[in-house]
Order: sequence, then C-alpha cells, then structure tokens
Amino acid sequence: MAVCTVYTTQSLNSTCSISTPTKTHLGFHQKQVVFYSTGRRTSKRGSSSSISGPCVITCSANDSQTVVIGLAADSGCGKSTFMRRLTSVFGGAAEPPKGGNPDSNTLISDMTTVICLDDYHSLDRTGRKEKGVTALDPRANNFDLMYEQVKALKNGVAVEKPIYNHVSGLLDPPELIKPPKILVIEGLHPMFDERVRDLLDFSIYLDISNEVKFAWKIQRDMAERGHSLESIKASIEARKPDFDAYIDPQKQYADAVIEVLPTQLIPDDNEGKVLRVKLIMKEGVKHFSPVYLFDEGSTISWIPCGRKLTCSYPGIKFFYGPDAYFGHEVSILEMDGQFDRLDELIYVESHLSNISTKFYGEVTQQMLKHADFPGSNNGTGLFQTIVGLKIRDLYEQITASKAAAPLEATKA
Repeated sequence: MAVCTVYTTQSLNSTCSISTPTKTHLGFHQKQVVFYSTGRRTSKRGSSSSISGPCVITCSANDSQTVVIGLAADSGCGKSTFMRRLTSVFGGAAEPPKGGNPDSNTLISDMTTVICLDDYHSLDRTGRKEKGVTALDPRANNFDLMYEQVKALKNGVAVEKPIYNHVSGLLDPPELIKPPKILVIEGLHPMFDERVRDLLDFSIYLDISNEVKFAWKIQRDMAERGHSLESIKASIEARKPDFDAYIDPQKQYADAVIEVLPTQLIPDDNEGKVLRVKLIMKEGVKHFSPVYLFDEGSTISWIPCGRKLTCSYPGIKFFYGPDAYFGHEVSILEMDGQFDRLDELIYVESHLSNISTKFYGEVTQQMLKHADFPGSNNGTGLFQTIVGLKIRDLYEQITASKAAAPLEATKA
C-alpha cells in the first residue's frame, strides 16, 4: 500500500503536474502529484459542488511498508556474521551500494538493506575523545535522526543517511537509501530509544558472556592485530561501564536473545573454543512461534546418539524448556558442544519443530552453505540460521496480512 499525504489548495486551472523529487531537512525524498480543476461535478444524487483544487498528493517511493528488524550487540560479538547468514536466507549477495562511498557500512541485497547504526554517531572519533565519551554513550549518537529516518524507510520514503567512516573516524557525506522490503538496523543501540524500538517488527540481541568475549578478543586482537594482552584488557575495562549502562539493558526488550556462554562439558574451561549457546525466545510475539525440541512446553535434556551424530570430546548436549526472562515468559533451546560433521546436522534438525523451513533439511543446507563462517560448528551458527528462517517466515506473515487487509475491509 502506498503511503500518501493529500492537500487541497485554491483552484488555478485544469491540468496535472508531477513535481521533481524534493529533499526535506531530515533527508527524505518524496514526489508530489498536483491536480488542478475549476469545473463542477455532479454527485449520484444529482447535486453539484465546486472543486476548490488543486489537490496535491505526496506519495512514498514504493508500494508496500518495509519490515524492520533490529539487531543489538556489542562490538566484536558476531553481528556481521549474523547479517551474512540472514541475508543469505532471502537470497542474493549483500554488497555495499554500487557506485557509492567505498567505506559505506550499508549492505544491500535483493530483498534486504542492512544499516549500521554507527552511521548515527553525532561525534566523530576526535569529537568523542575531546568530550571524553565512548561511542556507546547516547550523547555521542543522534537518536532523533535515527528515529526519523527509520520511520521514513518503514513508511516507504527514501532518505539521505549519514556515513560514519570507520577507517578515518570522520563523518562522511550522506548516501541515498531507498526503502527495501526488509530493513535491518544493527549496532549498539537499536532498542535503546523507545521511539526506534516501537518501529521494530522483530528484535534480536546477541549476548556474549564476559568470559567468551574476552577469549574472542584475545584471539582476534592478539593473533590478527598484534595487540598486547594488557591493551586488550584495558580496552575491555574502558568500555564496560558504558556497555553495562546503555547496551546490555536492551536485551530485556528483545524478542529473541542468542546467549553465548562457556561450556559446562569441560570443567574450568577458559579457552572459549567450546561454547554453550542459548536461544531465548519470547512467548506471545506476533508472527513468531518459538522453536521447540521434541515436545512443546516440556523440559527436556537430550544427548544425541553418537552413532548418528559424530562429535569428539566433550560431546554435545541439548536442553529445552520454559523459563522466565526479565519478567517475560520464554522458551529456551540450548546447545553445549560442537559438531564434527555438518552433514549430520540433519539428525538434530529432524527433532526440532517450528523452525520455519521450506523443505526438509533446509537448516542443514544453510549451515553447509556457510561452513566457513565463524560458529558454523556450534550453537551460534545453528541458532543464527534458525532465527534467519524465522525472520523470513515473519516477513511472509506480515506481508500476507497486509495484502489481506484491503480484502477484509471491503467485506466489512
């Protein structure tokens, strides 16, 4: 359904004109269709009335409302990998805008556009340093613009979105973003501002425990970037107060949380290579039915058959059951351990229900397709894939309900 605004003004003449796109102060693009008339019209009852025209109709860029997904997580917690898994479910490679800024953070595929909320930093790297704030601090971000532009895209209106350049640390000139079928806003604050939160059709939080986060950063920053152990510890400690104050509380609003914890299968493990991963799914979310293992609502602990699922020490253990999370009823699906052979994942998939697959084995196929992605041998990759399929199902339900609404209105 097109989003239009209609205005009437004093009559001028009998004609029609279409104006060129205009840009508002918030970076929106819109078109106006203007009809002029000086005649009279006769109603079905025979009475006549004058037309005060012209009538100005301002319409959005596309004919359907965009579905908006929010993904929140701290830096280095797997948002990029999750985005690649999600966009793959919808088809097409996710790439930066063609012909645009080579340092753009935006990714566009056939159906999805992924926006990095770092682009709404109100202070560049130097500005944050001068004011003594981190990027996690709300004072370093423009939530008014974030809200207005996400709202515009949701309503089908293109925007000129700012770009935060992670290479230079500067705020680059804006880029044109057209309304996609699915808009994913990912970053530190997608659920921080209540106005933005209310625009989300579904929200996910990636919750990486301090132990695992520390192990990951050591592996990445020491092995790949040459940082010292002391500098890594200092970086984590410097971010922690703002993370605890502004980022972590957002998980209470999420419809689904992927929580990554140290394994319980290896006593006193501190390497972070074997992980225990929880998929926490809120009950009662519209267009979303939680995944379950064997029997919905039951409490189940399952160690898969070793003859059907190859796994070396320490093995694999699953858990499923109801619980409470920040006062909300939730279902929790947990996997501890890792796979040795992804092609055998079909055995686990066959025991899961409500996974929103199009055909038998689709989860396994997606995991095999991205076997080189981080987390593909454990619960992070499995649950990210399942959530991606659930979001596809949610999108299809939302679009189907919107298509049915005009038909229902005609019957009323």
